[in-house]
Amino acid sequence: MTLDRRDLLRTGLLAGGALALAGGPASAAPARRRPVITHGVQSGEVGGGRAVVWVRGDVPSQMLVDYGIRPDLKDHRTVAGPWLTPETDLTGRVRLDGLPQGERIHYRVRLDDGRVLSAPGLGSFPTAPGERKGIRFVWGGDLAGQGWGINEAFGGYRIFNAMAAVEPDFFLCSGDWAYADSPLKETVTLPDGTVWRNVMTWEKAKVAETLAEYRGQFRYNLMDANLRAFNSRVPMLYDWDDHEVRNNWYPEQIIHDSRYTEKNVRVLAERARRAVREYVPISSASTIYRKVSYGPLLDVFVLDMRSYRNRNTPNLETYGPGILGDDQTRWLIRELRGSKAVWKVVANSIPLGLTGAKGTDQDGVGNRDEGQPLGREREFAAILRDAWLHGVTGIVFLTAEVHYAAAIYYDPAQAAFKDFAPFWEFVAGPLNSGTFRPTRFDSTFGPSTVFIKGAPRPGAGPADGAQFFGEVEIDCETEELTVRLRDMENAVLHTQTLSTRL
Repeated sequence: MTLDRRDLLRTGLLAGGALALAGGPASAAPARRRPVITHGVQSGEVGGGRAVVWVRGDVPSQMLVDYGIRPDLKDHRTVAGPWLTPETDLTGRVRLDGLPQGERIHYRVRLDDGRVLSAPGLGSFPTAPGERKGIRFVWGGDLAGQGWGINEAFGGYRIFNAMAAVEPDFFLCSGDWAYADSPLKETVTLPDGTVWRNVMTWEKAKVAETLAEYRGQFRYNLMDANLRAFNSRVPMLYDWDDHEVRNNWYPEQIIHDSRYTEKNVRVLAERARRAVREYVPISSASTIYRKVSYGPLLDVFVLDMRSYRNRNTPNLETYGPGILGDDQTRWLIRELRGSKAVWKVVANSIPLGLTGAKGTDQDGVGNRDEGQPLGREREFAAILRDAWLHGVTGIVFLTAEVHYAAAIYYDPAQAAFKDFAPFWEFVAGPLNSGTFRPTRFDSTFGPSTVFIKGAPRPGAGPADGAQFFGEVEIDCETEELTVRLRDMENAVLHTQTLSTRL
C-alpha cells in the first residue's frame, strides 16, 4: 500500500486534514497536534555497512531519519522513509546504507503528517568493528512468559539495565520475544504473601489469535521504559521460537485447545509472522534464517527452527524432513564452510541435545534414544560432520528456550555419533519469565554440563532473581572468545574462554 501526501490528504487520513479543509477562517482552526512516536525507536541488522531503524507513530505520517557520526547531528544525512499507515499498524523502518566501520551512528527519527513534525526520537548504535577492534554482545530470550509481565513496582524489565551496562555492540534475541499464548492476570500472589502486579492490556488478557492481538504482544513489551532505553542504544539481531505463535508449534499442527477459536496453526503463524515483520527491526527482504557479518572476527548464523520443521513425533525417523528443512540445512553447511571469520556463532533457538518428556510430542532436536542420530538429529549430524571434514573451526552455539543458564560441552569421545569436532553451547534466559529446573539432554552428541543455574524453587519468577543473560567478548589481539553468564544484577555466574589456536 503506497500513498503519497496528496493521497492521504484526499482520503482524510492525515490528522486534522478534514477539519482544516472544512474549517473556515484560519483563526478558527484548532491547534495543530503533533504526531507522536509511541514506542520509542529501535535499530537492528547492523552489519556490512547497513542497519535498520524502526519507529511507530500514533497517526498516519512519513518517517524521516537523520543520521551521522556526531551526537549533535551537524553532519547528518536525511533519509525519507515510508508513510506509516494502518496497513502496518503505523509502524515503519528505514534501511541505512554505506555506514562506516567501527563508529557509533547517532540518529533522529521524526514523523511528518504533512502539516507538522513530531518531537524527535533519538537513538544510536555501533557499527561492525574494523580490523583493530574487538566485539562485545549480549544474548537471551523469553520475555513476559508464565504470567510474569511488566511490574512497575518491581522496576519493570530490570534485566535490560544490566544488559545495557555491559555496553554491547548488539543484542542477539534468542526467541520467545513475545508470549502470545501466555495470558497475564492483573495480580499474582507470591509465596511470601506479597503481590506481583502486572501492567495489563486487553491483548495480554487472552491467547493471541487475530492480527491485532499478535501486534499487541509486541506493543506490550515496548511499554517498558527499560526496554525502550535499551533499544535506543543497542541494535537487535532477532530470532524467533515457538511462543511468538504458541507453545511447541509446527506448521501442520491443528490445535485441540478450547482457548482458541482458530485451530489452524498455519493461519496463526502467518499473523504472528506479520506482527514480527511490523514490530522487530529486521530487514524486510530477509528470511528469519540469515548470516550477519561483524567484520573479520565474527559471523552470526541465525537459524529458523520453526518454519520448516516436521510435525512433533517421537523424533526417531530415519528419513524425511527434520527441524531445519533441506534448504536451510544446505545453506548452513555452505555458509559455515565458506566463512572466513575467526568465530562462527550459530544462533539456535532450541538447545541441540534437549529432549522432552516421554511420548510422541518431542519438540526439540534431541530424542530419548541414546544411539546414532535419528529424527531431527540427522540434520545437525550432517552439519557437524561437514564442518569437521572441511576443517571449519570456531563454531559456538548460543541459545535460550529452557529458562536457565548453562555452559554445555559436546565431546565426540563421549558421544554415540563421533564425526564432529568438540564444541560448546551456551544457554541464557529467561529475561523476564518463569525460571525452570534443568532438563534432560540426549547423549547422541556427547553433552556434559560444565555449569548450570536454574530455578531456586518451582514456579520461580523475576522476584526470585533467577533471570539470566549471556555476554560474549572477542578480543581483537588474542582472538579469544569469552562467554560470561550473568544474572539480572549483572553478577557474573560463570566464565568460559575459548580459543581457535592450538
